[in-house]
Parts: sequence; C-alpha cells; structure tokens
Amino acid sequence: MFHCPSGLDVAPILEQHAFTASRRGLAFMVVSLKVNGTLHSVTADLDTPLLYVLRNDLGLNAAKFGCGLGQCGACTVLIDGAASRSCIMPIGALTQSEIITLEGLGTLEQPHPLQSAFMGEQAAQCGYCIPGMIMMAKAILDRNPRPSEADVRLGLSGNLCRCGTHNRIVRAILKAAQAMRRS
Repeated sequence: MFHCPSGLDVAPILEQHAFTASRRGLAFMVVSLKVNGTLHSVTADLDTPLLYVLRNDLGLNAAKFGCGLGQCGACTVLIDGAASRSCIMPIGALTQSEIITLEGLGTLEQPHPLQSAFMGEQAAQCGYCIPGMIMMAKAILDRNPRPSEADVRLGLSGNLCRCGTHNRIVRAILKAAQAMRRS
C-alpha cells in the first residue's frame, strides 16, 4: 500500500495509471544503448525520452530538464556526432547510435578543452544551461574547427541561458577552438 504524507491512499491512482498504460499497449523492453563508449541495458518503454534514461537509469545528470519540448537546449547531447535534444528523443530510435554526454567528454584530471575554456572564462553563472551549451559547442567545433564569433552565436541560437552569460560562453568556445587546433 502506498501512502503520501497527507494520509491519502494513492494505490487506487497507481492501479488506474497501470491499467491505462496497459490499455495503451506500452511496450516495456530491454534496450541496449551505447553511452559514452559503454553499452548499457535498460528496461523502459521504447517511447521513453533519452533524458529520463540518462538521468534516472544511468545516473548521468549533466543533461538537464529545461522545457521538455526540445526548445531550450539544456538537455543537449551528441547522438552520432549531432547535437540532439534528449528530452524529445525516444530511446527506441537509438539502439544503433553512439550517445555522448558531458560526462563522456573529459575527466576532472583531464578536462576536454571546451570544459577547460568554460572554467577559464567563468562562462557559468547558475550553470544550468552549461552542459547543453558545451555539447552544442562540441558539435559546432566538430563541424567547423575555425568558427567566427558569428558562427558560434548562430550555432548557439537554439540554446537558452537566462543568466546572460552568452558573451563569456562565446569567448570560451572561441578559446577552446584555438586550443583544439594547437593540440
């Protein structure tokens, strides 16, 4: 029996939800996902958003839930090298894909040049958008290792930052591009 702090019995609600889910024909399956170079097996509905699996099943918490509509960029990861919104990407479509999250870019001991540049430029205020910004920046630099400031701003136009650190973010990406060309 499930109880909530208010003393209300929520078991009938859960049973009703389970009944509704089974009537819709949701297909819970074991799905294999390659994330940050490691193959993971998760049991979930094929329509489950990748973001939920990353955070809840795999413990990879860098990608954030922002809007849930693929419009803010807080949940951006790389799927087969392309920046993708994990909040709207169903895991059923990813069984043959290579998924890279911020956790897969670098380590504390050896951060990726983008991570180092973001720290060096103090490009985060609250930091909520930064994982998505870094992953989008990685996709930008993979496509164009010598971007102009305008290229970076255009590439980031779909990633929102409410703190207003855009100028520092752009500087960090340009600094990382230089560092990556030197190495």
